[in-house]
Amino acid sequence: MGNQGNARHGSKSTLACALAAALALYALPSLHEQARAASNDNNVEWSGLFHDQGPLYDNHVEPTSAQAVTLTLRTFKGDISSANIKYYDSADGAFHWVAMSWSANDPTGNFDYWKGTVPASASKKYYRFQINDGSATAWLNAAGTTSAEPSSGDFFILPGFTTPAWMKNGVMYQIFPDRFYNGSTANDVSNGQYTYAGCATEKHAWGTSVVANVSGCNTAVFFGGDLAGIDQKLGYIKNTVGADIIYLNPVFLSPSNHKYDTEDYMTVDPAFGSNSTLQTLSADIHSTSNGPKGYLVLDGVFNHTGDTHKWFDRYNWWTSITGAYESQSSPTYGYYTFQSWPNTYSAFFGFSSMPKLDYGASGSAVRNAIYGSASSVVKTYLASPYSIDGWRLDAAQYLDAGGGNGSDTANHQIMAELRSAVKSVNANADILGEFWGNAGPWTSGGDQWDGAMNYDGFTQPVSEWITGQDYGGNAASIPVSQFDSWLHGTRANYPTNVQQAMSNFLSSHDITRFGNRAGGDIWKTYLALFFQMTYVGTPTIYYGDEYGMQGGADPDNRRTFDWTIGSITNSAVALTQKLTTIRNAYPALRTGSFMTLLTDDANKLYAYGRFDATNRIAVALNNDSVSHTVTVPVWQLSMTNGSTVTELISGTHYTVQNGQVSVAVNGHYGAILAQ
Repeated sequence: MGNQGNARHGSKSTLACALAAALALYALPSLHEQARAASNDNNVEWSGLFHDQGPLYDNHVEPTSAQAVTLTLRTFKGDISSANIKYYDSADGAFHWVAMSWSANDPTGNFDYWKGTVPASASKKYYRFQINDGSATAWLNAAGTTSAEPSSGDFFILPGFTTPAWMKNGVMYQIFPDRFYNGSTANDVSNGQYTYAGCATEKHAWGTSVVANVSGCNTAVFFGGDLAGIDQKLGYIKNTVGADIIYLNPVFLSPSNHKYDTEDYMTVDPAFGSNSTLQTLSADIHSTSNGPKGYLVLDGVFNHTGDTHKWFDRYNWWTSITGAYESQSSPTYGYYTFQSWPNTYSAFFGFSSMPKLDYGASGSAVRNAIYGSASSVVKTYLASPYSIDGWRLDAAQYLDAGGGNGSDTANHQIMAELRSAVKSVNANADILGEFWGNAGPWTSGGDQWDGAMNYDGFTQPVSEWITGQDYGGNAASIPVSQFDSWLHGTRANYPTNVQQAMSNFLSSHDITRFGNRAGGDIWKTYLALFFQMTYVGTPTIYYGDEYGMQGGADPDNRRTFDWTIGSITNSAVALTQKLTTIRNAYPALRTGSFMTLLTDDANKLYAYGRFDATNRIAVALNNDSVSHTVTVPVWQLSMTNGSTVTELISGTHYTVQNGQVSVAVNGHYGAILAQ
């Protein structure tokens, strides 16, 4: 699916203004020995074309309505006769043309840079390039290069839309609280402490099986992990792993171990601590006394509540209120959608224990309770004394009115309102939506989410390329050329500042563990870490993935953390620390351009560049089981002959010769070449 603007392009309308006159050919200096230089021969050399919305090619990735946007296009030197920007403006529903002019050569003399400026305004715009060499024309947009004009996949200009810098520049660590660390045995859930849905609670010893002793009661198994435990391990997270953003699976009152069936949004579950424990944890995460300043993201389960929530109260657990299940006269009866009261109602995936909230129209009681009012769930935790930094929105596509299944006008309206509510409390807070496909409908307008859980553009392709399995553990293998094409296509779905705030994880609480899919081969985890820490987006480590934790489908993907392995003496943890340190040291790895340099299906090799005005970095990955020498065409990154590059893991120096650097890379490993 293309971006929203492309959907409105429709058939080509009469252009408001004619094409600018062809630019006069300029005199080219001697090409000397540059064999790659092209010529005006009625043939556009596609392999020389490059543009993305990195800092060298777009002077305002997040423009205000008052900022014009100057765009740069790279071509082979002397290859083209003219170039134009063609953009669609949502203000008038028409296309406009901007003639580009030659600007400069790159340091190697291989390339020309052309520039053009899209005028400032508040409206959303979507653009592509028309590139001409005499009678030949090529088109370039985010989806790629084509000979015929594309109708989707354009680049974005969204004035006034920003995503949080801390998310773009950070490394996130996801924790399933019950399974990370037991910081206080005083709040441990005991055997038979309570019974819910026919299942009595079970206390299991740390490190033992996550499967319940009673069939069908896995959600009643507790190990004692809590917020105090997370607090006590902040030094490990911040300093050993190198993560500065902590995302917690739900922490609010709930009878299950996963807490996705909320009983009370305003109360931290006593098995995890108290509301004051959460306040302390947030303060300690933000503190610099235990490592770099950190950020806290909570899981917002706002599509549904649990059936024990006081608004529903299926089991009459609450005496202070009459719930919707108890009486049609309940003040919260309209919070849910009943087809036949009381036992037939809209629920999350049909689970009767998770009745769907009915968001009604703007200003409804549910909208006010969740995000609209000052005392709403969303605003309460963003404000002091909790001061969290963002919400991860569970099952976010499904929020709806009237029992609807979401992904509709009402859902997008709810998400836009929620964004306004979040940003009104903290303009730098993050909104991370859970969606397993192309999240463009929620991100490409700049009015809903800042980013999404990147199952589609990271987790799935990485798993298939490295492990030969999809994220569900089913056989699915792709060669590196298809891997690269998949990555390119999914990046094109999003504005650049959204790409940079996407959550890139190898595993999550909803899928099999990467270590499991890798068959326990820690070298495949090494390779995945190299890619995760050098790709576009926010690296997100699901607790234990830094050491290759094993685990099949739910609940096996939620094993307890093994603290005998989780330390810097573990080779994978040490590599994780090295890679997060490198990522933190080079902005090019976070907000720089991305350029494919090499795909070699036969030898399973992949190389790409990340670069900005300060650094040029080439990453070489070897997905084979044996070592290969990778010859990286670094001239594509404008690295000059005779210049030195440093491999950041080993510290080895290399010299660029004939536009290339050759480096030996172990099987299932990587190299990071920086200058």
